Amino acid sequence: MNLVLGGKRVVVTRARPQSGALRQPLEALGAEVIEIPTIEIRDPDSWEPFDWALGRLSEFDFLIVTSVNGVRKLLERLKATGRNASALARLEVGAIGPATAAELERAGVRVDFVPKTYRAEGLLESLEGRDLKGKAFLIPRARIARDLVPRVLSERGARVELVEAYQTALPALPGELLQRLLTPPDLVVFTSSSTASNFALLIDEHRLMPHAAVRAASIGPVTSETARALGFDVLLEATESTIPDLVNAIREYFKELDAPLPAAQLGPQLR
Repeated sequence: MNLVLGGKRVVVTRARPQSGALRQPLEALGAEVIEIPTIEIRDPDSWEPFDWALGRLSEFDFLIVTSVNGVRKLLERLKATGRNASALARLEVGAIGPATAAELERAGVRVDFVPKTYRAEGLLESLEGRDLKGKAFLIPRARIARDLVPRVLSERGARVELVEAYQTALPALPGELLQRLLTPPDLVVFTSSSTASNFALLIDEHRLMPHAAVRAASIGPVTSETARALGFDVLLEATESTIPDLVNAIREYFKELDAPLPAAQLGPQLR
């Protein structure tokens, strides 16, 4: 069987519990997948601010969730504080993308809007034309995240409460795994700016490869911008910021790369 990624070494940098959704389809296309999780999802230093916000849900009009990890932590803290998904019923709920929306809906949470483009700018476009003056938004998110959404919502007169739902950290990785990076892979896949930034820290700390040798695939424009700023060579980007579309972009890139040139582009001696 002629598999489009046959013989390709592809590094997946997602957190280990989530890497399977990317590893499996890449392996099905013939890739040798090397899992180098560059982020580890950890609890906040304190749950007190999040729990306090959940105890005041009646004060909010909107709930904005920006990642699957945010959904999972939200549901965990609802349960820990004696509540369930029904406590969110009166809120207008926005999810940044289809995977986040699906995670909410599996828990019985109605999702009112998902942006057409799965990033902060798209989320703001979904609220374009709405009178947000005096409206209250609860946004559980990672400790380090873009400030575009809360800033723009505040400029439009909304009250925004950000609560830390989780933090990301660079995990400790065994030396034998890192040795596999001494030969630069055919592709390194980044699913967030954090995975790109932490991969840079990792290869610098262990002197594994120069940044210019990193050939990258990116899930979307924000991640691509981060990767390029770090000096990585971004070869391809998903059209939509989803894992299936990212896999499709990788498949199409290598399919086109390996396609034979049309006869018109070959020299006469090669026809």
